[in-house]
Amino acid sequence: MIRPVADFSIALSDVAELIGAKVDTESKIIVTGITQKDSNVEAGDIFLAIPGIKVHGANFIEAAKERGAVAIVTDAKGAEKSLGLPTLVVADVRSAGALIASSLYASPTRDLASIAITGTNGKTTVTTLLYQIFESAGRDTGLIGTVETRIGAEVLKSSRTTPEAADLQALVATMRERHMRHLVMEVSSHAIALKRVQGSHFAIVGFTNLSQDHLDFHGDMESYYTTKSQLFTYEYADSAVINIDNSFGSRLAGECQIPVISLSRSSAEAQWHFTQIHNVASGSEISIRGTGGILIESKTQLIGGYNLDNLLMAVAIAHESGIDAIELATVIPALTGAPGRLDPVNIGQNFKALVDYAHSPDAVENVLRAAREFTDGKIIAVLGCGGDRDSSKRSLMGAALAQGCDIAVFTSDNPRSENPETILKEMIQNLSVSEPSRVIEDRATAIEYAVSCAAAGDTVLILGKGHESGQEIKGVTTPFDDRLYLARAIEAKK
Repeated sequence: MIRPVADFSIALSDVAELIGAKVDTESKIIVTGITQKDSNVEAGDIFLAIPGIKVHGANFIEAAKERGAVAIVTDAKGAEKSLGLPTLVVADVRSAGALIASSLYASPTRDLASIAITGTNGKTTVTTLLYQIFESAGRDTGLIGTVETRIGAEVLKSSRTTPEAADLQALVATMRERHMRHLVMEVSSHAIALKRVQGSHFAIVGFTNLSQDHLDFHGDMESYYTTKSQLFTYEYADSAVINIDNSFGSRLAGECQIPVISLSRSSAEAQWHFTQIHNVASGSEISIRGTGGILIESKTQLIGGYNLDNLLMAVAIAHESGIDAIELATVIPALTGAPGRLDPVNIGQNFKALVDYAHSPDAVENVLRAAREFTDGKIIAVLGCGGDRDSSKRSLMGAALAQGCDIAVFTSDNPRSENPETILKEMIQNLSVSEPSRVIEDRATAIEYAVSCAAAGDTVLILGKGHESGQEIKGVTTPFDDRLYLARAIEAKK
């Protein structure tokens, strides 16, 4: 957990008043930190004993107390295990913790030009592009996302797309302390639902798209959309940039409480749109029309229509944040995508080989459509579905794979606690898989087979894990980087 060097403190009595709880002690306790993880507790911290799906955080109160926790915030059930520490009882521990953390660290997101991006696909790429644009313009920037966290030039590994509320507020306070001018971050639907961004406020929030994913958590698409739309309110943001090409984006633009700037790949009705996209060997020559009639003409090395959507959003937000159109035109050719997003692996072979994080039906369809644009020969794609996640999308992902490529290889992703064979059966339940397409459970073998099928002019795509460096099977994560295994397979083929 990253914390600012400067001291922050708040009286426990003020904490109680803030969250509407009673203090069960007369002592004058001063709180200097907050965390939900017992191993991160430092002397003077409040420990958030959050009720979990499998385990209640109250089970870790003793460990938190030993490390110096001075008070507990929990629900009625957790209060039964308070072990004599002052305990503030609330109905929603996550919400209370978010408000405490924001107050303790003096609302750090408001002191940076903070930008949040949400949507099913594209969050990582948009935030990565914005980080590159701001840094190129000499604006020190903090980045929080799926792949990595950055505080200026310092790179940290991310454990989840959006950190827990206490960690998030401490991290942004550290960015403020180190004089970051901007914050660009991904906000997942889980983060919104679980109150991780409550107490945060953004200058701009961006909406990329919405397609089927996470229905194991949200239940249905309407609930998924409703959760995302919470971010587009005055509680969280001053203004919104919304891609209206997606039906949910168009709906959100009409329902949004805050001022909206619209963007579209092709519709001139949007405030930001392309007036020209000309594909060339190394990317695309583009013309972008923006607010006030500005015109940005440039060239991008990003490939695929959906990556042009991501670029358009990043350019629009950057301009709305004060980056001049001429400067944007200059920097666009140097912009690169996020790690594991159409990430090329090239060791001199006569076919294209790429790794992508696509792990939803829409993302699989989009990346295969993009590959068709630059492939003269066959498209050979490897895909698995993660275990302990939305099972309703598996057959849809399988169908998207089969329809979008010439040789489909169905394999294992991160099966987690599930049986890989069960996941594969669900992927291909409505399909007839025949040679040269195959079902190969072992991912390394599947990658080797895909490469063995490749000839000059073909494209090999390894989908689903992208930047990930491990594979989780039965609770054990072993090293597995698709980019490395793909390179090994290509080398072995030579």
